[in-house]
Amino acid sequence: MAERMTARVRLVEGLSFEAEAGSGHHLRLDTAPEHGGHDAGFRPMELLLIGLVGCSGMDVLSILRKQRQQVISYELVVEGIRSATHPKVFVEIRVEHLLTGRALQAEAVARALELSVQRYCGAEAMLNKVARITHTLRLLDVDTGREITAEVAPSKSTTAQ
Repeated sequence: MAERMTARVRLVEGLSFEAEAGSGHHLRLDTAPEHGGHDAGFRPMELLLIGLVGCSGMDVLSILRKQRQQVISYELVVEGIRSATHPKVFVEIRVEHLLTGRALQAEAVARALELSVQRYCGAEAMLNKVARITHTLRLLDVDTGREITAEVAPSKSTTAQ
C-alpha cells in the first residue's frame, strides 16, 4: 500500500512560513532579506538537500548496523549547485559521508551507500532526474588513525548530464 504524507504551511509574515508535517513536527521557512524575507528559517531548496542526505544517511546507517559495523559517528556534508536561470533546479549535488568507527570495512560501507543510492533512497531517485549526484566516502578508524577515501559511482540519471 502506498504511504501517504501530509504537511500544512501557513504564512507568518513577509515571506516567512511555519510548516507542520503530518508527523506533528514544525519548522520555519524563510528567505534572505534581499528577497523579501527575514532570514528566520530554512530556505525550501536547502530542505531538499537536507532531505537527500537525511534519507541516504538513515539508509546507510541502518544497513551498517544490521551488518554489525561499529560506527561511532556519521556526518554528511552536502553541496548543491543550481542552474543560473529559473526555475533554478539543482544540476549538481556532491555528498560527502564522513564515518568514524572501529574496524569499519570499506567494502561494506561502499555497498551500503550503493544500496541507498540505487534502491532505497526516494530523495536520491527524484533528485537524480535533474542533477548529477556524486558521493564520496571518508572512513576513519579511531583505533589506528587510518583514513580511507573513496568516490562512489554517481547514481544513474535519465535526464541529468
